[in-house]
Amino acid sequence: MTGFRLTLAALVTTALALIAAPAMAANAGITADVTMTLGKGGTVHVVEKLEGGSGELKRTFLTRTRHDDANDRLYEISNVKGGTYADGVLTVTSPATVEYDVKGAVAPAGDAEELRWFAVSGWDTAVDKATVKVTGPGLVQNLTCFAGELTSAIGCTSAAMDHTGTQADFEQEGLAPGQALTVVVGFPEGASGGQPILDKRFSLAGAFALNPVTGGALAALLVLLLGGVALLYWTRGRDARVVSHETGAVNPVQNGHFSPPDGVRPGQIGTLVDEQADVVDVTATIVDLAVRGYLRIDEQPRQAYDAPDWLLVRLPHAPSHTLLPYEQALYDAIFEGREAVLLSQLSGSFAAHLGKVRDALYADVVRQGWFARRPDAERTLWTTVGVVLLVAGVLSTALLAWFTSYGLLGLAVIIAGGALAVGGQYMPAKTAKGAAALAHTLGFRDFLFSGDVGNVAEKDRVELFSRYLPYAVIFDGVEHWSRLVASVTGNGHQADNLYWYHGPAEWDLSKFAGSMRTFTTTTSGAISASRQFRTL
Repeated sequence: MTGFRLTLAALVTTALALIAAPAMAANAGITADVTMTLGKGGTVHVVEKLEGGSGELKRTFLTRTRHDDANDRLYEISNVKGGTYADGVLTVTSPATVEYDVKGAVAPAGDAEELRWFAVSGWDTAVDKATVKVTGPGLVQNLTCFAGELTSAIGCTSAAMDHTGTQADFEQEGLAPGQALTVVVGFPEGASGGQPILDKRFSLAGAFALNPVTGGALAALLVLLLGGVALLYWTRGRDARVVSHETGAVNPVQNGHFSPPDGVRPGQIGTLVDEQADVVDVTATIVDLAVRGYLRIDEQPRQAYDAPDWLLVRLPHAPSHTLLPYEQALYDAIFEGREAVLLSQLSGSFAAHLGKVRDALYADVVRQGWFARRPDAERTLWTTVGVVLLVAGVLSTALLAWFTSYGLLGLAVIIAGGALAVGGQYMPAKTAKGAAALAHTLGFRDFLFSGDVGNVAEKDRVELFSRYLPYAVIFDGVEHWSRLVASVTGNGHQADNLYWYHGPAEWDLSKFAGSMRTFTTTTSGAISASRQFRTL
């Protein structure tokens, strides 16, 4: 019975051994016999003889390492034989003999040159034993090796040179998957003439390095570009100069009648002063049309919490043929064939016509000879050029920063483009006639704010001061002139209404200043509800 048990145990042991043998074979590592030959130009020819292991094996080459603070070091693998190589990964079936060339593994080191290569590395299986032989175009000056992880400073199992001093021999036992055997061999200076392959590592500090070269170039480029922008403004964007006698105070009252300087109308003044057709110009023109007898403004009665509203009434027999094109466009946009319209209704109906009013205003200042070209077109042209230059600066900065250390030079182009884009708003230049008209207009503004009513007959004051009011809208003096209009009498009698502005019941001129301030604000709001004027 005892013999039977011993026999059974022996059979079980044998079976277990037979089962475990394949598994142990599958986990067995490989052996690598590597021969490295350094040739002229720093190219290393490598031959690897692999044995052991089973099935398909993969090795991931290390092709990039850190060289210094600014550069990475590259290793180029080429002419691979005995396996398949793609994207830094070598695939072989053991046993195999693999050959390949390495460039970039040699670098000057003091009075010598140094070959450094990861002779065995990156295998997806263990390497039980590795031997490496290195020869080159001169005697071996020094040698060392490291084994384990790539950053390991632990020496390999053995490292020596042969008795002739022309070959370095290395050996390492027991490398885990992914670990490396790195060999370093020194040869005489210039023996192979090899140089490391360096790839500049991107960094903001390096890309925008400030040194005498980049600083001087940046200053010179800024002077050149910004000087060009300044010269462009000096030659193209400045108003023509006016002689001294064109400036000074202006009295718009001639023989008791209102005569604005150079015949400038309120809507034209706004475009002349700031070179833009905006909402206040249109608002002032509506008031001017009322004052001149083309329409009447009727303030609507309202309860305590109602929004204020006004009825604009077309006046019969108004000489509309005397209107300027932009005034006619605005007049038509207000009424559209109607005899009266509430201001609150204009937000929707104005949208289709405001573009025409704006275009007519710009065309008018050119027709008057105040500008050689439309201010909006001139402004758009130079602003667009500035934006294009700005974009070009951003692209050039990115390219210079990525490929060189001269990224600062691109910033000069960005600054110049930004200066031109902003300066483009000031490029519309007035002609000599336009500059003189502006000087007269500013003199008229000083007269308006002086508070000097002059020797104007009492019976003429309502009409005369009403004619001033649209200009006061442009010059932001509505409050002052509204109170002045409300304080005068007509034909020697205090009036409850003006000929062009009527209030609701129980309203009198004492409330005119507040009504006028609210009217101009509400009108501007109704106009600016249109997309075309929202940002003007």
